[in-house]
Amino acid sequence: MDTRETITLDGPAQRRLTILTHLMADELTLEETAVLLDLSVRQVRRLVVRLHRDGAAALLHGNRGRRPVNRIDEDWRDRLLGLARETYRGFNPVHMAETIAEEHPDLAVSARSLRRILRDDGITPVRTRRPPQHRSRRERMPRAGMLLQADGSKHDWLEGRGPWLTLIAGIDDAIGEFSGAVFREQEDAAGYFDMLAQTARGVGLPLGLYTDRHSIFVTEPGRAPTLREQLRGQEPRTQVGRALEALGVRWIPASSPQAKGRSERAWGTLQDRLVSELRRAGASTIEEADVVLRRFLPRFNARFGVPAKIAEPAWQAWPSPFPLEAELCFHYRRTVSGDATIAWDGAALAVPKRQDRRSWSGRVVTVEEHLDGSLWVRDGNERHRLSEAPAVAPLLRARKIRRAGPIEAPSERPVTDEPRPPAAATRTRSPRRPAADHPWRRYRGPDKR
Repeated sequence: MDTRETITLDGPAQRRLTILTHLMADELTLEETAVLLDLSVRQVRRLVVRLHRDGAAALLHGNRGRRPVNRIDEDWRDRLLGLARETYRGFNPVHMAETIAEEHPDLAVSARSLRRILRDDGITPVRTRRPPQHRSRRERMPRAGMLLQADGSKHDWLEGRGPWLTLIAGIDDAIGEFSGAVFREQEDAAGYFDMLAQTARGVGLPLGLYTDRHSIFVTEPGRAPTLREQLRGQEPRTQVGRALEALGVRWIPASSPQAKGRSERAWGTLQDRLVSELRRAGASTIEEADVVLRRFLPRFNARFGVPAKIAEPAWQAWPSPFPLEAELCFHYRRTVSGDATIAWDGAALAVPKRQDRRSWSGRVVTVEEHLDGSLWVRDGNERHRLSEAPAVAPLLRARKIRRAGPIEAPSERPVTDEPRPPAAATRTRSPRRPAADHPWRRYRGPDKR
């Protein structure tokens, strides 16, 4: 017999007690009671026997008041809370649980349990999930490499420890994995060249690149095509557009941010998890942020990547006969001067001798400005690295004078009381008059005849 004086029943237990009381008062039959309690007749008989023996305590669960077998120890709980407040401060519960399982296997805990522990201790999540909105989602591409979504996200990635940075990255539409990413000070063409170079080295080139209508991809709408573009039947192109066309990658513009929903959702995850990783590493410069990014991307892809419908990928092999850095760079058209030099940024660059020993003079060539700052010249299938041209004679003389010492200015000459020598008499020339028989004098004009 239960000896507890006060018994607290929850709602379902109170309802059972009420129905069983009507049964014991012969107001209900066993069959009717079984239907109301959703039990069998045999279970109802057992409950009636226990109710006669133990009273209302028979309706309580047998484990009430007992310590759960899987309850987390207090020492374990304190260690988890210590990591949450210091090492993993700002991590969301799922990210924190995954990181703890990797770095502290003896403290591995489920995200649900960790969320409950943090909530009981008053630690609220930094980001809350937004309620789902109704929208029609586009089906993923069936094969990896068919479509690469690329964008740049300007954000306070370093949380005030350094400047605001822009993360330029490309995510595969089929499998949801990042193929390349880089931190830049601004969203620029060099960042997209770097991202595409990482993609080409790692997996290959995509069939299509899906981006917004940034000026990196679209020239000014009002600009008319140049004469060369008109003769070639081309629209005005940017540097990135020229590179994509040369590599056979189709550029697909998006009409709105919602159209790039997959990449936009990935940015939200990065602005939570990657920011936490940068904070934990104490990154304060763009170089330190890139180091953290290289370690983070493989973990992100392993966690959020999904298998493609068709296992065989569609990545393209490198199509150009030139190396990767020769296409994913800036190209400029220049005309070679008669002395085999090219004007560049106020200086002259020397062009090496051609393989066929012919002259460069007057040829229109392409100057490649690589991302590492080196300059190359391209003419057809021939490429040469450029170097600074030797200085011309006037410049050499000027350098010689500067090395000999500064020329004394007239105002810096010593002042003396001696009179200055008289200035030499200058010879004045009278204007030359034409002779009397000069044709000019003989011409009188039609009105002076």
